[in-house]
Amino acid sequence: MRWDLGFYLACLAFALPTALKSEFYGYRVWGNFATVAYALGALHSGWLLWSARKGRTPRGLLGSRWCGIAAVALLAMILPLLLLVIRRLTGVDWLITPFSWAAQPEVWVIERSADLLLHHGTPYVDVTALGRAPVVNDYTPYGPVMAVFGLPRALFGGTPLGDALTDARWMFALAAVACVLGTLKLLKWPKVPVGAAQLALACPLTALTWAVAGPDLAIVGLLVLACALAATGRAAWAGLVLALVVSAKLIVAPAAAVLAVFVLVRRAGHETGLDWPAVARFASALVATTAALHLPVYLVDPAAFVEHVFRFPLGMGVVRSPAASPLPGHLIAELGPVGQVAAFALVGAAAVAMVIWLVRRPPANGSGAVLRIAVGLGALILLTPATRYGYLVYPLVLLGAYLTFRAAEASTARPPRSSS
Repeated sequence: MRWDLGFYLACLAFALPTALKSEFYGYRVWGNFATVAYALGALHSGWLLWSARKGRTPRGLLGSRWCGIAAVALLAMILPLLLLVIRRLTGVDWLITPFSWAAQPEVWVIERSADLLLHHGTPYVDVTALGRAPVVNDYTPYGPVMAVFGLPRALFGGTPLGDALTDARWMFALAAVACVLGTLKLLKWPKVPVGAAQLALACPLTALTWAVAGPDLAIVGLLVLACALAATGRAAWAGLVLALVVSAKLIVAPAAAVLAVFVLVRRAGHETGLDWPAVARFASALVATTAALHLPVYLVDPAAFVEHVFRFPLGMGVVRSPAASPLPGHLIAELGPVGQVAAFALVGAAAVAMVIWLVRRPPANGSGAVLRIAVGLGALILLTPATRYGYLVYPLVLLGAYLTFRAAEASTARPPRSSS
């Protein structure tokens, strides 16, 4: 319970300044709701801690550590998202005024990409043929799968009710929830540790992303689902789901190496040894699905595809990516040419370290695979020169998933009780 109190106080220290100082309207709305949610969580945790010291054990719902999680889910996720979706109907999102944005630009961009895909066969516009100087929001720095989340609005939007019901954030949220339920079912419904829920659900980055944007939650949800499929011996399905992940956002591509090694060695402790047929199924599904998803879009306009998906995120596009959060890699790169070389050298060193870790100690179970992906993505996000602090939601959610996978593995490892 001391951890709970410290967790909610740290979250409160993030939410309150966000409510007061953020330049984004959606962030401030979220900050106001989240401040109340985390304050309630801290008060409840403090009460439980005080009761324990007095030798009392509160009963009923109020005696559960899950009350704080419920407060965050309702007050810092569902309610601010509902308010921001309604506020967005005023139609001020496209103004160059962040204080009026009820949704972050990635929401608009993904919805626009779906409309482009329907009408032109590609979600990417030729930024050199716009008849004006291109701007950041002309870019769609995602894979073609990301446009799927904007299809409901492209197909059924156009009216206030239709726009409210088909906001892409609902689609991201539904996908994330479906992936969580699918993962828990594959793991045979383990008892989820409260700490796992705090890291994956109640931390400010998850709650804020849920309310104002959302695509990263859908992607990390699919990634966790792919890990669960691999952990339960469904290699081909794991490859297919991971292909969807990579075809939506390339930042998670390093997970493919971890899951490939895991699929190969998953049965190494048994008499079967290395499972080459399983890794062949995994790789075939991954490569074939990725090619099938990318090739049609690439053929429509190869130059636009490369500009949006590769050049822009790498800072080599016609417009420079605004991803410049003050994380270590960016701060080092800002020191000049030497700093840029050093930042990329650190990324390379981290990649080599991950390879050595995989070779010397390959993941023996699902939790091991999830942990290695979390560490690898965390290192990549921290050391890449062009990055956003919001991407840290990936390692945080994955660490929560790691605790859940470990709980599931512990429950299946226990011997069954003997009957009298």
